[in-house]
Amino acid sequence: MEQPTLQHIAAKLLARHPGTRALTTWGETAIFLNPDGLLPKGVHVATLKDHDGAHDRASGLDRPGVFRLSFALARPAFAARFGPPPPRPDKGGVVAGGWDFRALDRIMPHPVYAWMGWVAVLSPSWRTLDEALALLDPAVGAARQACRRRQPRPGPAHPLPSGPPSA
Repeated sequence: MEQPTLQHIAAKLLARHPGTRALTTWGETAIFLNPDGLLPKGVHVATLKDHDGAHDRASGLDRPGVFRLSFALARPAFAARFGPPPPRPDKGGVVAGGWDFRALDRIMPHPVYAWMGWVAVLSPSWRTLDEALALLDPAVGAARQACRRRQPRPGPAHPLPSGPPSA
Protein backbone atom coordinates (compact mmCIF):
# COMPACT_ATOMS: atom_id res chain seq x y z
CA MET A 1 0.00 0.00 0.00
CA GLU A 2 1.33 3.46 -0.84
CA GLN A 3 2.27 5.95 1.86
CA PRO A 4 -0.27 8.61 2.86
CA THR A 5 0.02 11.89 0.98
CA LEU A 6 -0.88 15.40 2.09
CA GLN A 7 -4.13 14.99 0.17
CA HIS A 8 -4.93 11.64 1.87
CA ILE A 9 -4.33 13.15 5.29
CA ALA A 10 -6.35 16.31 4.64
CA ALA A 11 -9.27 14.23 3.34
CA LYS A 12 -9.05 11.85 6.32
CA LEU A 13 -8.98 14.74 8.82
CA LEU A 14 -11.97 16.46 7.21
CA ALA A 15 -13.99 13.23 7.09
CA ARG A 16 -13.07 12.23 10.66
CA HIS A 17 -14.01 15.59 12.18
CA PRO A 18 -17.28 17.09 10.95
CA GLY A 19 -17.24 20.88 10.98
CA THR A 20 -13.61 21.14 9.88
CA ARG A 21 -12.43 22.89 6.76
CA ALA A 22 -9.11 23.26 5.00
CA LEU A 23 -7.75 26.71 4.23
CA THR A 24 -4.53 27.64 2.52
CA THR A 25 -2.64 30.08 4.72
CA TRP A 26 1.03 31.01 4.43
CA GLY A 27 1.35 28.40 1.66
CA GLU A 28 0.27 25.65 4.06
CA THR A 29 -2.96 23.71 4.45
CA ALA A 30 -4.46 24.65 7.78
CA ILE A 31 -7.37 22.65 9.19
CA PHE A 32 -9.84 24.75 11.17
CA LEU A 33 -12.83 23.59 13.17
CA ASN A 34 -15.84 25.86 12.68
CA PRO A 35 -18.90 23.64 13.11
CA ASP A 36 -21.54 26.35 12.85
CA GLY A 37 -19.61 28.73 10.59
CA LEU A 38 -19.99 31.53 13.14
CA LEU A 39 -16.29 32.30 13.54
CA PRO A 40 -14.22 34.04 10.86
CA LYS A 41 -11.98 31.00 10.34
CA GLY A 42 -12.61 28.74 13.30
CA VAL A 43 -10.18 27.14 15.74
CA HIS A 44 -6.88 25.97 14.22
CA VAL A 45 -6.49 22.23 14.84
CA ALA A 46 -3.80 21.01 12.43
CA THR A 47 -1.41 22.07 9.68
CA LEU A 48 -0.03 20.23 6.67
CA LYS A 49 3.14 21.71 5.22
CA ASP A 50 5.44 20.59 2.41
CA HIS A 51 8.09 23.31 2.27
CA ASP A 52 10.52 25.09 4.55
CA GLY A 53 9.67 28.59 5.71
CA ALA A 54 11.91 31.53 6.48
CA HIS A 55 11.78 30.76 10.22
CA ASP A 56 11.05 27.03 10.05
CA ARG A 57 13.74 24.94 8.35
CA ALA A 58 14.50 22.33 11.02
CA SER A 59 12.35 19.59 9.47
CA GLY A 60 14.03 19.72 6.07
CA LEU A 61 10.74 19.91 4.22
CA ASP A 62 12.66 20.81 1.07
CA ARG A 63 13.53 17.10 0.66
CA PRO A 64 11.59 15.33 -2.09
CA GLY A 65 8.34 13.81 -0.84
CA VAL A 66 8.75 15.07 2.74
CA PHE A 67 5.85 16.87 4.42
CA ARG A 68 4.75 17.52 7.98
CA LEU A 69 1.50 17.08 9.86
CA SER A 70 1.39 19.29 12.97
CA PHE A 71 -1.21 19.66 15.70
CA ALA A 72 -1.58 20.66 19.35
CA LEU A 73 -1.85 18.27 22.25
CA ALA A 74 -3.34 19.17 25.60
CA ARG A 75 -0.56 20.06 28.05
CA PRO A 76 -1.01 16.87 30.12
CA ALA A 77 -0.84 14.69 26.98
CA PHE A 78 2.26 16.52 25.73
CA ALA A 79 3.95 16.21 29.14
CA ALA A 80 3.09 12.50 29.45
CA ARG A 81 4.71 11.78 26.11
CA PHE A 82 7.65 14.22 25.99
CA GLY A 83 7.99 15.88 29.39
CA PRO A 84 7.19 19.54 30.01
CA PRO A 85 7.07 21.78 26.94
CA PRO A 86 10.44 23.39 26.21
CA PRO A 87 10.91 27.16 26.38
CA ARG A 88 9.96 29.28 23.37
CA PRO A 89 12.87 29.50 20.91
CA ASP A 90 14.30 32.74 19.60
CA LYS A 91 12.91 33.90 16.25
CA GLY A 92 14.22 31.58 13.56
CA GLY A 93 15.41 29.05 16.17
CA VAL A 94 14.19 25.64 17.23
CA VAL A 95 13.15 24.37 20.63
CA ALA A 96 15.85 22.88 22.82
CA GLY A 97 15.83 19.11 23.21
CA GLY A 98 17.38 15.98 21.85
CA TRP A 99 14.87 15.41 19.04
CA ASP A 100 15.86 14.76 15.44
CA PHE A 101 13.40 17.08 13.72
CA ARG A 102 14.32 15.60 10.31
CA ALA A 103 13.36 12.02 11.26
CA LEU A 104 10.54 10.54 9.18
CA ASP A 105 7.51 8.67 10.51
CA ARG A 106 8.04 9.64 14.17
CA ILE A 107 5.71 11.72 16.33
CA MET A 108 7.83 14.34 18.09
CA PRO A 109 7.57 17.87 19.48
CA HIS A 110 7.17 20.51 16.78
CA PRO A 111 10.56 22.15 16.14
CA VAL A 112 9.20 25.68 16.55
CA TYR A 113 5.86 25.40 18.37
CA ALA A 114 6.54 22.66 20.95
CA TRP A 115 6.54 25.38 23.61
CA MET A 116 2.78 25.66 22.90
CA GLY A 117 2.26 21.89 23.06
CA TRP A 118 2.34 21.27 19.31
CA VAL A 119 3.68 18.01 17.89
CA ALA A 120 4.70 17.00 14.38
CA VAL A 121 5.24 13.93 12.25
CA LEU A 122 7.10 13.93 8.95
CA SER A 123 5.74 11.80 6.11
CA PRO A 124 3.89 9.35 8.37
CA SER A 125 3.16 5.74 7.51
CA TRP A 126 -0.49 4.65 7.77
CA ARG A 127 0.22 3.15 11.21
CA THR A 128 1.83 6.33 12.52
CA LEU A 129 -0.92 8.42 10.95
CA ASP A 130 -3.52 6.36 12.85
CA GLU A 131 -1.58 6.98 16.07
CA ALA A 132 -1.36 10.71 15.30
CA LEU A 133 -5.07 10.95 14.55
CA ALA A 134 -5.89 9.22 17.84
CA LEU A 135 -3.76 11.85 19.61
CA LEU A 136 -5.48 14.61 17.64
CA ASP A 137 -9.04 13.50 18.50
CA PRO A 138 -9.03 14.96 22.06
CA ALA A 139 -7.54 18.20 20.71
CA VAL A 140 -10.43 18.50 18.26
CA GLY A 141 -12.82 17.90 21.17
CA ALA A 142 -11.17 20.77 23.04
CA ALA A 143 -11.42 22.91 19.90
CA ARG A 144 -15.17 22.18 19.78
CA GLN A 145 -15.46 23.55 23.30
CA ALA A 146 -13.38 26.60 22.30
CA CYS A 147 -15.72 27.21 19.34
CA ARG A 148 -18.71 27.21 21.66
CA ARG A 149 -16.98 29.69 23.97
CA ARG A 150 -16.00 32.00 21.09
CA GLN A 151 -19.38 32.07 19.35
CA PRO A 152 -21.18 35.37 19.60
CA ARG A 153 -23.90 35.21 22.19
CA PRO A 154 -27.11 37.14 21.84
CA GLY A 155 -27.32 40.05 24.22
CA PRO A 156 -30.10 40.50 26.72
CA ALA A 157 -33.46 41.34 25.24
CA HIS A 158 -34.21 45.03 25.68
CA PRO A 159 -37.62 46.18 24.55
CA LEU A 160 -37.56 49.22 22.31
CA PRO A 161 -39.36 52.26 23.64
CA SER A 162 -42.87 52.44 22.26
CA GLY A 163 -43.10 56.18 21.96
CA PRO A 164 -41.09 59.34 22.04
CA PRO A 165 -39.00 59.95 25.15
CA SER A 166 -40.74 61.98 27.79
CA ALA A 167 -39.54 65.52 28.32
